[in-house]
Amino acid sequence: MWVEKENRLYKKFQFSTFLEAFAFMTKVANLAEAMNHHPLWTNVYNTVEIWLSTHDAGNVVTEKDRALADAIDKLS
Repeated sequence: MWVEKENRLYKKFQFSTFLEAFAFMTKVANLAEAMNHHPLWTNVYNTVEIWLSTHDAGNVVTEKDRALADAIDKLS
């Protein structure tokens, strides 16, 4: 479940291996590029953390973030 706090949507994704996490990140990267909306994220071994906000709207959560979050959920 995505959590909204400090003007961002946040979610942690955990996978069995680093390769699974990296494959997920590749899918998200392609999706983000297609939507022209790019996340702030980190990856440590099998964990990917993602924060979403819209920079050109003043770093707040907008419909663009909610749409990307929904699309990311469909990948996981």
